[in-house]
Amino acid sequence: MKTVNHWIGGKTVEGTSGNYGPVTDPATGAVTTQVALASLEEVDAAVAAAKDAYATWGTSSLAARTAVLFRYRALLDARRDDIAALITAEHGKVHSDALGEVARGLEIVELACGITTQLKGELSTQVSSRVDVSSIRQSLGVVAGITPFNFPAMVPMWMFPLAIACGNTFVLKPSEKDPSAANLLAELAAEAGLPDGVLNVLHGDKVAVDGLLNHPDVAAVSFVGSTPIARYIHTTASANGKRVQALGGAKNHMLVLPDADLDAAADAAVSAAYGSAGERCMAISAVVAVGAIGDELVARIKERAEKIKIGPGNAPASEMGPLITAAHRDKVASYVTGAAAQGADVVLDGTGYTVDGFEDGHWIGLSLLDHVSTDSDAYKDEIFGPVLCVLRAETYEEGVALMNASPFGNGTAIFTRDGGAARRFQLEIEAGMVGVNVPIPVPVGYHSFGGWKDSLFGDHHIYGNDGVHFYTRGKVVTTRWPDPADAPAGVDLGFPRNH
Repeated sequence: MKTVNHWIGGKTVEGTSGNYGPVTDPATGAVTTQVALASLEEVDAAVAAAKDAYATWGTSSLAARTAVLFRYRALLDARRDDIAALITAEHGKVHSDALGEVARGLEIVELACGITTQLKGELSTQVSSRVDVSSIRQSLGVVAGITPFNFPAMVPMWMFPLAIACGNTFVLKPSEKDPSAANLLAELAAEAGLPDGVLNVLHGDKVAVDGLLNHPDVAAVSFVGSTPIARYIHTTASANGKRVQALGGAKNHMLVLPDADLDAAADAAVSAAYGSAGERCMAISAVVAVGAIGDELVARIKERAEKIKIGPGNAPASEMGPLITAAHRDKVASYVTGAAAQGADVVLDGTGYTVDGFEDGHWIGLSLLDHVSTDSDAYKDEIFGPVLCVLRAETYEEGVALMNASPFGNGTAIFTRDGGAARRFQLEIEAGMVGVNVPIPVPVGYHSFGGWKDSLFGDHHIYGNDGVHFYTRGKVVTTRWPDPADAPAGVDLGFPRNH
């Protein structure tokens, strides 16, 4: 059986803890790989390698860093299919979706290639007589990233390219459910010329996570995952004096007004709710239909959802793959089976779905729940699967109030032809990312990604300007130099004495 080991100090390092986790092919249910789970001693080794590398990488020139990143970007581009194939094999998402993930990660690598402009400081001259003040940004040291299973390439690339471009060194702890993509990213970075120890990949479970959160040589931690874990990461790392950005869960809403193009809204709802099998924090999981359009909108969503082809991620005809594990599949299914008892109309029931020839895969069909109550579990919880809830509201104001009452504030969208309503919405809605006739408003790389409320713990969003600021700290330098004309007698620098 294949074993995924750590990448420490520029080379593969076999696990020594004796603990391994299973990696499953979601389409077949078969365990295909085992991944080494780090001990605290291995956490120490990874951090030590990063700390040693920081001694030189932290003082390297911007030109040297960006040269590596440009080569890295070219290698990633050339190996897109290989990275996507690893994602499909271990996560289960269809190949085209995996390719899209790689492309979004590449955006941040490209942003990091331009770090020379992002790290420019400021200068004020003559703030007082012969006094200048400048502001500069400097790296932090060793930083860590803890990333989720749903985007095993994209989310790590949201973190480490910017961190290392800013002069830090990095320890990545990817999900143990689909670890192989992270190792390939590190291997390609080494091939691009990244010095040993600048990027390290440490596989593990809670032991590795806690080891990083408590390690005195880790200056900052980035995290993407569920809200309970994000809260734990933020509390623990902050208590240890670390800088933290912890992105949590979501319950993203889409408000559909009566004047909206219902075909466009239905298309958007299907793609945003069921794409990547709903395993993404920016999935639309709740549609709020305003006024009398609800029945027609639900009918159009149902018509489209029934046509989605579900199958193995490496099959060209597949539009949606399996879920990551059987346990997660069963948990998602439980929300559908319990929805009717809590007052919802089950328009589509995806539980019990199987694929011929792949009966042991982690399959679930698309589910659509209508007339969902805000008190129901299917509405309150982040399901993280292909389940779409539809709620009804009589007015725009009622719909916005319903959405703002959610404890989450990650992403949201409005579908309307009314510019005035859209303008009100983008100002009144309590969420960090807003789409206007755009169902999944994930910002491009040079803007920052992040939510509000229980969707974010910490002050900085991820990537963009916020990412640069998170991975650096500011320093202000006040300088006063004597004028050469005031030099002591006997030293003549050629300046006239009458100045």
